[in-house]
Amino acid sequence: MDACTRLCSVADEIAGRAIASRATPRRFLVEFGHAAGGVRTGPLWLLDAARGGRNRIVGQGFAPEFDDSTRGQARHFAGIVAVATRIGPTPARWASVHLGRDRPDSADGRLTDAAIEFTRLVASGRLALGEASTWIAHRLCAAPPAG
Repeated sequence: MDACTRLCSVADEIAGRAIASRATPRRFLVEFGHAAGGVRTGPLWLLDAARGGRNRIVGQGFAPEFDDSTRGQARHFAGIVAVATRIGPTPARWASVHLGRDRPDSADGRLTDAAIEFTRLVASGRLALGEASTWIAHRLCAAPPAG
């Protein structure tokens, strides 16, 4: 299983728990950022974000426009989700570009934009938690998982 497919599985697992416990979309996003990006759920999240999170899902499998030939794109996506959930999409994008030096026209810049789009959709309820993994698969993965 490649990293993008694993990212989808993690989204499914967390969504299942969130739906069962009636957790808010925000809680889902924070938990997703922790599980896939290594950004803690509590007050120390900022330290993790400043360090760039942790590679909890290592590998490739992302569509060419998001593939920077590293094995940390799952961490990048989930980390941006975790940060955007807490400080908002606009400051998260600013931090990615100016602090993380992710040029907007680069694979990481495009992945940042996708993470912000995902965060906005989930937070607003326009993307149901049960559909989060499908969105990731079809938007980010080189070969969307079957089924």
